[in-house]
Amino acid sequence: MMSPKTSDNSSSILAVTYSRFLMSVCRLLSPAVRYLAFFFSFLLILVILTDQLIGFYVRKNIYDDINAIPHRPYALVLGTSRYFSDNSLNLFYYNRLLSAQELVKHNKVDYLLLSGDNRTSQYNEPRNMFYDLRKLGVNSEFMYLDFAGFRTLDSVIRAKTIFHAHSITIVSQKFHCERALFIAQYYNIDAICYAAEYPDGHYGVRVREFFARLYMIWDLLTEKGPYFLGEPEPLPPPLMPGS
Repeated sequence: MMSPKTSDNSSSILAVTYSRFLMSVCRLLSPAVRYLAFFFSFLLILVILTDQLIGFYVRKNIYDDINAIPHRPYALVLGTSRYFSDNSLNLFYYNRLLSAQELVKHNKVDYLLLSGDNRTSQYNEPRNMFYDLRKLGVNSEFMYLDFAGFRTLDSVIRAKTIFHAHSITIVSQKFHCERALFIAQYYNIDAICYAAEYPDGHYGVRVREFFARLYMIWDLLTEKGPYFLGEPEPLPPPLMPGS
């Protein structure tokens, strides 16, 4: 039987050998490879830092309690696909509709602005949201559609410039709300968010959000606007005085 002392010596020898091996590999790497490794390490740190700072900056404007969220005249419901690629129901989509319904039911908003992609006649996010919200009992006279919400930036800017919704409650999952709120604050839009429930799993969605936030920063720095603006289509005035 190997004694503890012998076992410790073997572990030490193995650690030293492995360390020397790593040192040799590093020395063999060309300067270009080392610079490349440094670049990707820096990029990873930048992605994580940007993600965390954006979330921290807007954290006070995100609500998940229907009783705590203040009233806003308009809710901006951000669209997404109704189904996943395997034809299963997209719970990101469905949970956003449930949250929008809840806001209307509790008189936390007066009108819903349903904003999403409508690039083809076969794919129409605002129309899908409209019909599904009607099935959930939301009256059609309180819903308005934005067919040019191709991206989050488009939806947020158009809510203000086209629909004159200067005070809004954004409806989406928390991770998405953070990016939308950051855009809203950049453009001086009075916005809060009602966070829809995040479905279990779907970790890839959250990973993609890291890079979406970097892309958003680039859009803001370069002052990139929506794909389409067009003529103003003001929403009805708030139902509640002083809203």
